Amino acid sequence: MRRSVDCRKPSWTCILLFILAVLLGTATRPGRGSAEDLSVFAAASLTEALNEIAAVYHKETGTRPVFNFAASSLLARQIQEGAPADVFFSADEAKMEGLDKKGLLSPDTRRSLLSNSLVIVVHRDSRLTANAAADLAGPQFAHIALAEPQTVPAGIYAKDYLKRQGLWSKIIDKVIPTENVRAALAAVESGNVDAGIVYKTDAAISKNVRVVYEVPVDEGPMISYPVAVLANSRQIESAKRFVTYLGSEASLAIFRRHGFLILTSQGE
Repeated sequence: MRRSVDCRKPSWTCILLFILAVLLGTATRPGRGSAEDLSVFAAASLTEALNEIAAVYHKETGTRPVFNFAASSLLARQIQEGAPADVFFSADEAKMEGLDKKGLLSPDTRRSLLSNSLVIVVHRDSRLTANAAADLAGPQFAHIALAEPQTVPAGIYAKDYLKRQGLWSKIIDKVIPTENVRAALAAVESGNVDAGIVYKTDAAISKNVRVVYEVPVDEGPMISYPVAVLANSRQIESAKRFVTYLGSEASLAIFRRHGFLILTSQGE
């Protein structure tokens, strides 16, 4: 017959039982992330493609990539400040290079996978049009949304292109900086600005904007999306496998379908 312990009165037995319960609870309580989860910090423009890839990867391997989508500049700053992450997928080389110089990347895991192009978009119901980027300097375009041109890759790319076209000084007073490229797209969708410069892949996901001008790839900035495993990853080998999978033909096919360009180093 099992004896019960009356813990209404303090005793060493009760204290020991309480400690044991706490320890067992700690051991069995689910943590903030499963050992099979990977924390992936990725540029906002990659959202749809990576979510699709992750669903397939989880089904095939049991490992679930969990994403933090934001501007690459913000993500890089979070990583530098010690945010726990396994993989970083940036929309530009500069943010990745900054982390590399600080020793925050796992050696020999950095690779450049994708490229993109820029487009000028207006609201789908707008009567505005543009035959060239120079048209943005005209009076019909009073407000132009860009991702923050000082820090966010999409905005930096756009500013670089406009400067090389001799247009930046002509439109700078019209620029409405936004948190990231998706925010620039949203500003156009809402009708709060006359136009925006976003990635071609972002314009493709929206039913509320239309492209009025595509920046020719050979005239635009060299857009590059590098990915790497982070040195402070607690699952280095698992993270390496996911980065390798991102460069697989199955993943590249999904990226292509979403409008990304595959860098020639990946086999094209």
